[in-house]
Amino acid sequence: MRGFFILSILLGFPALEIFATFRVAQIIGWWLLPWLIASAVVGGWLIREAGVMVPVKLFAALNAGHNLNLALLDSFRTVLAGLLLIFPGVASDFLALLLLLLPHPKMSPQATSRDDGIIEGEWTRVNERDRLP
Repeated sequence: MRGFFILSILLGFPALEIFATFRVAQIIGWWLLPWLIASAVVGGWLIREAGVMVPVKLFAALNAGHNLNLALLDSFRTVLAGLLLIFPGVASDFLALLLLLLPHPKMSPQATSRDDGIIEGEWTRVNERDRLP
């Protein structure tokens, strides 16, 4: 049963992609070709930019004490959207735009930091005789 489901997705998505692309081409005509070329270029740019930004996002999340998994998930989502944009077709471009428009996860401090009751700070001792009258 599981194999049939995976096979239907693997065969159904390209069929949906071809059908949607031909229907859109019938409606808007040759303007679909520049759209597909521009989406492939933008997809390549997104993948390249995400590859450069992964170490930067991880370092920033590590310094701020945020969860590293959210930074990796955000980069993975950008790479997946770039791959969908490179794949020629209207349905994959629509899915890529949905991935890009999803709200980014909120970075919150990790739950590993615990409150042990210690308040850090600086202090100086002032003697009574050193005070001004």
